[in-house]
Amino acid sequence: MADLSIRNVSVLDGTGSEAFMADVYVTGGRISTVDTGMAGGSAAREIDGRGLTLAPGFIDTHAHDDGAFFRHPGMEFKLAQGVTTVVSGNCGFSAIPADPDQDSVAASGGILAGLAGEFTDLDGYFQAALERRPAINNMMLVGHNTVRTLVMGMDQRAPTPAERGAMHDHVKLAMDQGACGFSTGLIYRPGRWSETDEVIELASTARDYDALYTTHMRNEGDHLLDAVDETLLIGREAGVHAHISHHKSAGRQNWGRIRESLAKVDAALAAGQRVTLDVYPYTAGSGRMIEYFNLDRISRDLAEVIRIASCPAFREYEGRMVADIAAEAGEDVTETVHRILTAPRGDRTICIQFIIDEADVETNLAHADMMVGSDGIPDLRGKPHPRLFGTFPRVLGHYVRERGVLALPEAVRRMTSLSAETFGMTERGQIREGYWADLVLFDPATIIDGATYDAPQTEPEGIQLVIVNGAVAYERWDAEQAGVHTGIGTGQMLRYRRTSYGN
Repeated sequence: MADLSIRNVSVLDGTGSEAFMADVYVTGGRISTVDTGMAGGSAAREIDGRGLTLAPGFIDTHAHDDGAFFRHPGMEFKLAQGVTTVVSGNCGFSAIPADPDQDSVAASGGILAGLAGEFTDLDGYFQAALERRPAINNMMLVGHNTVRTLVMGMDQRAPTPAERGAMHDHVKLAMDQGACGFSTGLIYRPGRWSETDEVIELASTARDYDALYTTHMRNEGDHLLDAVDETLLIGREAGVHAHISHHKSAGRQNWGRIRESLAKVDAALAAGQRVTLDVYPYTAGSGRMIEYFNLDRISRDLAEVIRIASCPAFREYEGRMVADIAAEAGEDVTETVHRILTAPRGDRTICIQFIIDEADVETNLAHADMMVGSDGIPDLRGKPHPRLFGTFPRVLGHYVRERGVLALPEAVRRMTSLSAETFGMTERGQIREGYWADLVLFDPATIIDGATYDAPQTEPEGIQLVIVNGAVAYERWDAEQAGVHTGIGTGQMLRYRRTSYGN
């Protein structure tokens, strides 16, 4: 007898193939049978899928959930949108390596908020995270900013040979323990002070593992194309698969240049280089506000399109545009930015910036093999970017159903098997016998994001069931009722192209 059956479902298996009707059985955490004959079988729990669509659980290729697995182990904001696995440690900020005597949260400007425990390496992080019984799976990158800060602090200089060696050793240990790659955030401190050769040397550590180099590039605005060139150079010289995170062309003066950027990627692919990308489906970005401004020369144009998401110094500003705060205070908008960022803990302010063209979002999503990453920052005290709660339903509801930017089977492939293959997730990303039972049941006719900038912590519509490693983690059968998070806690810590940690 199977542990669970989901009967009468339209299966999108994650390969990009068209849907087919089947009953799906789960035993021991894995998919035991995909019965296209629908002959009927027995299971300890039988669920009528009502003809809805069953897909592999969605994979968030760009997350900042390192600390969320400690602060919010229920991961409700991911489960409710059908996400069963995330890739954390992005933009050069990762939970590891760590020194318990140093404040990694402060060094990351709050991006790593929530971390707890005495771990120093990836094995230690995995063990500490599993003790919280997480709701979903986690794959990790090792971050350049974290490594550089641990070895060099915030020194604005090139590393010495000894420091290069120490950084290499930290990256190698993470790879040995199962990290899927090396990430950079070259717009952020201290990564912005590194030269390309430093990044190449560290990224090449991933070569022996056939792992990834993922990057928040040095520039996503006026110098976007130069940054793409640097990324491709790093990938070639290091001999690794390069992955461009949250691909965009920021600033009105740069709208439309995304096509030139993608043309460079296509040329590299044609030449045999391994390059992939991900995107989030919104016209606003979000991140550490201090990183976007030169306090000696504050950009008025940027200040006028900034909204405060999280601000420990001025909680009353959360959810408001800086321009409105300035008008109310009788200040120039640049003065308001300066006052916020120089206040105690002002450097931990997370902002939302409206800098992306809607046409560029669609161009990205239409591009072959473009994956999806939320880039959500899980600070739930303020008003986070709605992508934290809405990314995947927004793609399926708005860009697939309403806009027709890509077909449903292809969108599901980008969110599942393509992501699993790219980031080395063993036996995941497909509805296939023997694979882990990470599954999401949804209604293609109604699925849509509910989160907005004013109400960002709103769960989406149209998702009925989420299963993680064979256990029901989320259910919502009545649209008039809130979804139920079961707290089953069956998430695993994943290792690149290997069994999960502890297995």
